[in-house]
Amino acid sequence: MLPITIGIAIGIIVSFQTAVNSRLRHFIGSPYQASFVSFTVGTVFLAVMTLIDQHTLLVAPHVLVTQPWWIWIGGLLGVIFLTANILLFPHIGAVQTAIMPILGQVVMGSIIDNFGWFHANRQPLTLIKLTGLLLALLGILITVALPEILRRRQHRQLATESTAGNPLVWRLIGVFTGALGATQTTINGRLGLVLHSAVHAAFISFLIGTIGLFVIVLVVNRGFREIGRATGHGKPWWLWIGGMLGAIFVLGNAYLAPIIGTGQTVVFALLGQITGGLLVDQFGLLGARRKPVVPVQLFGLLVLIIGVVMIRLF
Repeated sequence: MLPITIGIAIGIIVSFQTAVNSRLRHFIGSPYQASFVSFTVGTVFLAVMTLIDQHTLLVAPHVLVTQPWWIWIGGLLGVIFLTANILLFPHIGAVQTAIMPILGQVVMGSIIDNFGWFHANRQPLTLIKLTGLLLALLGILITVALPEILRRRQHRQLATESTAGNPLVWRLIGVFTGALGATQTTINGRLGLVLHSAVHAAFISFLIGTIGLFVIVLVVNRGFREIGRATGHGKPWWLWIGGMLGAIFVLGNAYLAPIIGTGQTVVFALLGQITGGLLVDQFGLLGARRKPVVPVQLFGLLVLIIGVVMIRLF
């Protein structure tokens, strides 16, 4: 029961992070600089936690030479996932930008568990688990996408949101980046086992991600001047805690993945993320625009919970 609670809790936390980072992006303007701020804050937070837990930030030399190369790229995959989501939005719209990566996460998490990739413990995909996964995906689709589809039909906005490029290609990119997100969860979990510390693994992941975003900002924005827009009078203090919330999410994933598998970690976190997102929308938390929850979303959440129960108990 504790892993389920942790998984849902970190999902709720990351939904709050999304609201915080959206507000930060509103002031800064550049999504890449806002992400860099978030990653930097998260890295500093995890550095302090690692020093408390391990008394060092360094990795033992024998770990560096004996582990496979892929064990160090979790943070890079996280940056690719984040950057791709920013790029997807103008091509396939908000709904599909949310749905496609989720599809990739759930499918890839199940594949990793079934075949034991990246040294994960094998958890064969039974018929009941597969049914639970399909129900979970259906619940996510109902909760996230259906209200927007109904709204568009009501206003007769049936045209696609795509504005450029081939929508099919961008949808596939969305699924692929979601798969990278699930892979990151597995890799960070494995790194946590190797280092005997999920906190240390999360720190390394965030540090690599921060370095990656530093390079992206230099290439795309040619500097960090816009960050100053988030400081000064009238700017809420909580603009700067998004990175800490994201760090807790990555830490929770690194802790849970070796225990319950990538697939279950992803699904439980998604359940928490959607629940937290509905709370943010319903009450307009953290500066978000208030969007009252509609009954169909609660029905979708119920379907998702049933799917999660089937995955966990069978």
